[in-house]
Amino acid sequence: MLESLEAGTSSWLYPGLTALVSVALTYAVFRLVLGIIRRLTRRKAVPRLFLDASARALGIFICLMVLNGVLEAAPSRLPFLAELQHTATLLLIITGTWTLVRCTSALGDVIVTLNPVLEGEWKRARKVETQTRFLVRGLNILIVILGLGAALMTFDSVRHVGGSLLASAGVGGIILGFAARPVLGNLLAGMQIALTQPFRIDDVLYVQGEWCWVEEVTATYVVLRVWDLRRLIVPLQWFIENPFQNWSRNNSDLLGTVFIRLDYGMPIVPLREEFARLLREAPQWDGKVETVQVTDSDDRTIQVRFLMSAPDSSKAWDLRCAIREGLVTFLQENYPEYLPRIRARLVDGEELLAASPSPR
Repeated sequence: MLESLEAGTSSWLYPGLTALVSVALTYAVFRLVLGIIRRLTRRKAVPRLFLDASARALGIFICLMVLNGVLEAAPSRLPFLAELQHTATLLLIITGTWTLVRCTSALGDVIVTLNPVLEGEWKRARKVETQTRFLVRGLNILIVILGLGAALMTFDSVRHVGGSLLASAGVGGIILGFAARPVLGNLLAGMQIALTQPFRIDDVLYVQGEWCWVEEVTATYVVLRVWDLRRLIVPLQWFIENPFQNWSRNNSDLLGTVFIRLDYGMPIVPLREEFARLLREAPQWDGKVETVQVTDSDDRTIQVRFLMSAPDSSKAWDLRCAIREGLVTFLQENYPEYLPRIRARLVDGEELLAASPSPR
């Protein structure tokens, strides 16, 4: 046994040394070429973005290609050669899949980089980014599935059962379809959202009573950032099946309202003048809408609505709070007697008896 081990070791000495030197030399040349390319190209250049994203995976992939070539050229009588060739081929498929995934992700980053969010063109940039993220994630899932299938096909046991698997593919496909229905539903919903664009990255949504922004879109769910920095995770299928509000679908302009209940004796003209003064002092106002209307009344009070506009939802909220505070302060200082109150009149017993109906 010792003699056979020594014979196997001596027979692998030259091929193993050749493989080691070839892989080391290939990696050294790759790092040298990579350094030269990085020195000669700009960091934001398109080829550089692809190279930076896939450099590590690409280097391992090239080294494994060289290793596979050396093993293919090795004498067939070497012990454990078939096992080593299979392992090298399996690693080559895995690193090839890794390289393609990194290149696909880099493609998405390149598209987003070439379409920056510029003033006046934010809608187009967000649309491109949302579609790109959906398509890149879907393509990455497809690449991983194909790579996994190619890796499994390197095993003889998997290849041999291929015929029986094809024969039962109909029944298996139906069972798999029912089992993976939620996942497939979210993937199809993601493709539909990417094409129809009901919302985009950074859009302001009102979902399930929460005011939030679209922070991240994955292949199966959407991450929404709530105004108080909580995160709301919503499946993509939910957006297809349920209504929601998009406050920045075409533009981010938004109207804001403030309602105040007042006594009937309150004059409206001073309120209108004070509202106009507060708006002109507010940096959040965009100068488009300025309306004061009495919109409701009941047996005790009137309801006054103050309507204003702002360039986006955040500024609209801040503007409403500032205007409400300013109007309440104005009423407290100048017209406190017209704040809502309950009216009552004290009467004595004789007056009450005189006002009550006489019994028959």
